[in-house]
Amino acid sequence: MTDAETFLATARQVVTDEARALDVLAAALDDKFVRALTLILSAKGRIIISGIGKSGHIGRKIAATLASTGTPAQFVHPAEASHGDLGMISRGDVVLAISNSGEAPELANLVAYTRRFDIPLIGLSSRPDSTLMTQADEHLLIPNQGEACGFGMVPTISTTLTLAMGDALAVALMKYRHFGPENFRDFHPGGKLGAQLSKVRDLMHSGDALPLVAADTAMSDVLLEISRKSFGVVGVTDPEGALIGIITDGDLRRHMEGLMQHTAAEVMTADPTTIGPDALAETAVAVMNRRKITCLFVVDPEGSRRVTGLLHIHDCLRAGLG
Repeated sequence: MTDAETFLATARQVVTDEARALDVLAAALDDKFVRALTLILSAKGRIIISGIGKSGHIGRKIAATLASTGTPAQFVHPAEASHGDLGMISRGDVVLAISNSGEAPELANLVAYTRRFDIPLIGLSSRPDSTLMTQADEHLLIPNQGEACGFGMVPTISTTLTLAMGDALAVALMKYRHFGPENFRDFHPGGKLGAQLSKVRDLMHSGDALPLVAADTAMSDVLLEISRKSFGVVGVTDPEGALIGIITDGDLRRHMEGLMQHTAAEVMTADPTTIGPDALAETAVAVMNRRKITCLFVVDPEGSRRVTGLLHIHDCLRAGLG
């Protein structure tokens, strides 16, 4: 067998072993998971995650996932906890302590602190009879499936299962709280993800920037409004401010002969495509692409069609959409 074949065979075996262990974990989940989840939901404060070594690295990721999906969470390093950071933990919090063996000595002071001040403790370990699990109020048990290294010393399968347990907690909490894309954006305003989750109201123009005219406005004044606002379009509104039509370059061309003898209502395209302020900007881009238009008026979603904004495709492109 060549080196390349050996490398691939080893990699496939690792992935296969971890996938098989994940199946075992999924089948083993029971009412202990429900009780741990219920304890987290009852917390008036934060979920404090702690662990040492590879368990600590996984714990940091679990804390970050929980925090970004609507469950206030923080990672506290157990060694630092013994030197003052225990003060970060208070009544109302719930502690999730992670140790595959359940015997990490670095966790001893943190566990003792939770017992002293009656702070709920969830233990996450592969050994139900370990010190951590016997001290914990609730238990998340990782099935002992060995490690992918073959001699049980390199945290691989155990860390994968721990990470999966954390993901299961986070997603279950998300679904219980109906945490959706509109909430997700609040915690992820930056980068491509933030752009994808932007709402129309975040990007639209409003107030004095809006190109609007009344239905009986003379076309000479309509042209001035189009020129002044620089969007290449103007909205036509009724006396209550509801959008009844728009005038675009195409409308101007179609009415070129005798244009100045018309009013806005006589030139406009009635019942234009609009969007609500709480729609995702990505949805607005899809509408503009499908309709082959460059902007959308934003109207009150309650049915009044009162104009609240204008979204141009260039605004979306600048935000990283498109």
